[in-house]
Formats: sequence, structure tokens, C-alpha cells
Amino acid sequence: MVAKHAALDRLREALLSWYRIEARDLPWRATRDPYAVWVSEIMLQQTRVETVLAYYDRFLKRFPTVESLAAASLDEVLKAWEGLGYYRRARNLHRAAGGIVEHHAGRIPRSVSELRALPGIGAYTAGAIASIAFGREAPALDGNIIRVLSRLFRVSGDPQRAATRDALLEIATGLVKPGNAGQVNQALMDLGARLCRPRSPRCASCPAASSCAAHKHGEEALYPQRPRRKAIPLVHVVAGIVWDREPQESGAKLLIAKRHEDDMLGGLWEFPGGRIEDGESHEEALARELCEELGIEVEIGECFMELDHAYTHFRVSLYVYECRHTHGRPRAIDCADWAWVLPEDLDGYAFPVADRRILDRLVAS
Repeated sequence: MVAKHAALDRLREALLSWYRIEARDLPWRATRDPYAVWVSEIMLQQTRVETVLAYYDRFLKRFPTVESLAAASLDEVLKAWEGLGYYRRARNLHRAAGGIVEHHAGRIPRSVSELRALPGIGAYTAGAIASIAFGREAPALDGNIIRVLSRLFRVSGDPQRAATRDALLEIATGLVKPGNAGQVNQALMDLGARLCRPRSPRCASCPAASSCAAHKHGEEALYPQRPRRKAIPLVHVVAGIVWDREPQESGAKLLIAKRHEDDMLGGLWEFPGGRIEDGESHEEALARELCEELGIEVEIGECFMELDHAYTHFRVSLYVYECRHTHGRPRAIDCADWAWVLPEDLDGYAFPVADRRILDRLVAS
């Protein structure tokens, strides 16, 4: 046990020495404001640092305090989040802000247990916020840290399994100490992002290489031990650019629909449509979807564009057709809301990335 503690102490000092010199210069590391740290950690969930950099400062300028975020409408928050993806994070952030104002007098909770009670905050995010913003002795296990610790200690088993997760958590807990927990967690994050990469790790530059069990045995590529990924399914979808009159006519408007909040991409606006069922042509599927979703009939024209888009667990081939509304007043049958909008006003609505690509083509055409 003494030897184990000594090994963890040496590793911690090596990490902190490296981090003092090599820490990435990131805007959320220039503050201890718990609100700003919380926003950054939510944005960084499943998203690359380079992507978050384009949103972080702008989001905080738009919503500088938890009170301003809570007071905003969900539409405003989703618009500020537009393009960052995983929109459930934005919805949870907005819900949590309301809860913090109502139940915590506008102060971000300090304990891991209180943080985990907020929407959108799991074990990793709670540990990161508690350690970085409040200096709490809390471990944090994200993908980078799991990879680093799995290799350093040759931790066997799938990290998604409870036994493997518990073994990693025990190591991470032993590394954090009062006063430097946030720095240790961030050092591990940086080490995983910059050196201990999934492929082609830069072991020669790693401050912990001499104590890395996987490196010693030449087994870096074997850790973490994850099961082979299943093939990602492909879904065929059709959408309509529905005009209320001929598009060249003055004042012509487009029909857009709002997704239910509990749907994937909930709360965002889109060009209406849906999945193509087996045996349907594109036109048949679009006519059916527009009737089921909005209760309208349209005249379907030429295919406007085709695009492919990848989500986490599936891929989409999207076929987009220009249409003209012919019968039926739109109704929110299978959507949260609908609107006729002038093309020049569409930028005021929050759209998913795939629909934004349609908008860009519309502007360019």
C-alpha cells in the first residue's frame, strides 16, 4: 500500500511539473468563476476544444451570468448554441440555470452531490467543476483521462463496465489531493489530448512514460480495452422546402417546423419531412410526412439537393425537394410549432447543422 501511494505521489508530481510548463492556453482556464467553468465543461462534453473555442466567449457575452441564462428563452439559448451540436446540453444548461436561481440563490453548488442533481451533469462533469472551480478533492473521468490511466496502470476490461470503471476511479481518486485536484485533472486531460492520443501516442514526450505499464510492455494500442464497434446504420430521410407561393414572387415565405423538446434536436427548427419507409419513393414519403406532421398537401418539384450527415449513432442521407403549398392550413400535429418565414428572416431561428447547409444553399442560389 505504501509503495502504491508513493507511485501515485511520483506520478502526480510529474504531471503537475509538466502541466505548469505545457498547459494549454484556454480561455476557461483564466477564470475560477464557477458559472464560466460550468459552461465550458458542458460545451466540452463530446466536443473538441477547437470547436468550443468558437462558441465559449460569445456565449458568455450573450449570457454573462446564471441569472441571465435562466431569464432567457430556450429559443435564445438554442440560437446561441446553434452549430455546436448535442443540443440536449443546451436544454439542460437552461433548465439547470433556472434551478440554480430558484433553489440555490443563483450560486453554482459546490459539492459533487449537489452538482450531480442538476440536469446534464454526470459524474465526470461534477468532478471537473468541483475540482477546478472550488478546489474540491474530486476525481474526473473523461475519455482522455480514462485512456491515460488505462495505459499507465494496464487496467483490463471495458471502461463502460462497472468493475473497470471502479478500478479507474480508485486510481483517479488517489491522484487528486486538496489544493491541486483541479490542476491534476486538467493535467490528465491535456496529457490525453496532446500526447496519450488514441492512435500514435507520443510516448517519447510523455512525462509519465517511465512509469507507464502499457508503454513498458509495448501495449499502448491495447488500452483502453473496448469492444469492437458495431456498424453505424444509414437512414434515408426526405425534407421539403415548402413555399407558400411561387418562390420568385414578392413576399414568398417558407414553411418551417419546430421539433418537440423531448425529441432528438428538440427545440430546433427544421425543414419539415421525415424517414423514407420501405417501398416508398422520395415524393411519396415527403407527401406522407408533410400530411402527418402538418396536415398539408403540396406540389413537389425537383430535388433541390442531397446531403449526408453523421450523428453519434447513425448516419443520414437527406434528400431535399422544393415544394409549393396547395391545400390545408398548417397545424402542429407531429411537431411543436410551425411558421411561415421570409427567407431573409430565417437566420433568426436555430437550425440543426444539416438544415443550416440547406439554408446556405438557398442563400447561394
